[in-house]
Parts: sequence; structure tokens; C-alpha cells
Amino acid sequence: MRVVLPKPGKYVVAVSGGVDSMVLLHMLHAHNAKAQKPLWKLTVAHLDHGIREDSAEDRRLVQKVASEYKLPFVYHKIELGPDASEAAARKARYDFLEQVRASTGADAIITAHHQDDVLETAIINLVRGSGRKGLTALANRPGLERPLLHVPKHVLVAHAKARQLQWREDSTNQDTAYLRNYVRHNVLTKFDDDARAQLGEIITELRAKNHEIDTAIAKQLEDHIVKGRLDRQWFTHLPHSVAREVMAGWLRSNGIRSFDSKKLERLVVAAKVGHPGSQFDVMSGVNLIVWADNLALTGLER
Repeated sequence: MRVVLPKPGKYVVAVSGGVDSMVLLHMLHAHNAKAQKPLWKLTVAHLDHGIREDSAEDRRLVQKVASEYKLPFVYHKIELGPDASEAAARKARYDFLEQVRASTGADAIITAHHQDDVLETAIINLVRGSGRKGLTALANRPGLERPLLHVPKHVLVAHAKARQLQWREDSTNQDTAYLRNYVRHNVLTKFDDDARAQLGEIITELRAKNHEIDTAIAKQLEDHIVKGRLDRQWFTHLPHSVAREVMAGWLRSNGIRSFDSKKLERLVVAAKVGHPGSQFDVMSGVNLIVWADNLALTGLER
């Protein structure tokens, strides 16, 4: 099993009770138990989204295993309801995990995302038109470790069965009304092992290329930003596709990531043809102001 374990430190482990996260928790605990000195100080974190009636059973299982492993356990319950969107559940989950990370002083959060999740995310973002970054969205980043990204789901299930691990099946994972479940059950099932591996390699190669592109964009932004304002004359002369990448890079460099391809297109057009002094909504509380010679983002926390 190709696992990239985090460096020694203090971590929050996100454990839902499903097979992926139960294997992750078992693996980390087993490595700690074998080491002369524990590699990681772990806190097990579980969020009950309040989507399923039987979700309390998930929490009880995770809490039991955390107790067996002698690990601190933190959980929180919210009431999203059965009609909650994937996006709402994901936001609530990461908000909770970040709160636990802050309260425990942990170096990072560890999640059990695996190879199937990487492929599903790439396909979903391709459908949504998320661009090159969307195809490689599921990756490690500062504050977030994903050791199982190269491990297929079926390997995790086999690992759990061989070690007689307990886990809970989330009944909502069968509901193809959710886009991710549709992709999982109706698209990825058409891929054989070779096709999955090939797609995984393409995503890995694209991730490296994205890093090179991002580095080049960051250098250009550094050269064309003065006191936080972007040189409009330079920007308007960029080819449109390049301007989109630069705008996206500028937004991300200011901590703005919640934009889709339509909003990005609207902001690029506004930046190029908007009248001086006009403002355009970027996100709640943040606007793009177009001046004759530069572009500014207002409402940012500095």
C-alpha cells in the first residue's frame, strides 16, 4: 500500500466511521505503537452532520475505537437535515476540523481521502468547468495531510477486512442524486484498473505542471502589483486565457478561492472594459474596483 505518512508532530485525524477513515486511524495507531517513541500526537475528531437518523451510531463507533487506542476524542453535532448539499456538509466539516486544530494546537488535519476520491473530484470539476486547478484540487496542502491519495478504495476495504476492523456504511453514499455518488457509481465503474491508473498519472503530471504555472503567475503578479493594486494597463493587454489565469492567481493570493468559471470570466471582462471607478462583486464583502491605471480589491482583511 503506497502511503505517504506525515512527519512527526501533532495532528487532528478526521474520522467519520466509514471504512476509509477507520483504516487511516488504525494505520496511524499501529505505526505509533510500533515506534520506540510515538511519531504523532493524535486527536480523533468526528462531526455528526445531522443528515441521517442513524448517524449517532457512527459517533459511538468512532468514540469506542478512539478509547481503545487511548486517543482523545472530540465530536460535535449539527442539524443540516436530509436535504443538505454536499457543499454545505463539506464546509461544516472543515470549519469544525479547523476549530479542533486551533483548540489543540495541532500542526495539521489528516483526512482519509484516497485515489478514488482524487479521480471523482477531477471528473466532477471537469464537468463543472473548474479549469486546470479543479482537476488537481484534491491534494496535500499546508495544514492538511492526505496520506492515502495513492491508495485505491478496494485496497482499503481489503485492508480493513484482513484486520477485522469495524466501520459504518453511510446509506447516503448510494444516493445518486448527489453528483459525487453519480460519478462514483455510474462513471468510475466504467474504468478498469489500467484506465484508473492512467487517469491518476495524468492528474499527477498535471499537478506538477500546475505548480510551474502557479510559480510563473506569482512572479508576474509580483512584478505588476504596487501597494496591493494590479497594473490594469498590463492586464488588459494579456491574451484573454492568460488574463483569466492571472485574475485567478490574484484572487487566490488574497485568500479568495470561492469563485467559479462564470464569476472569473465576469471579473476579467470587468477589469478590461469597466469604466474607472466602477465596482464589481467578488464575494460577500469584497469588491473589485476598476480604476484607469490599476485594479483594487476592497473589503479584504489585512
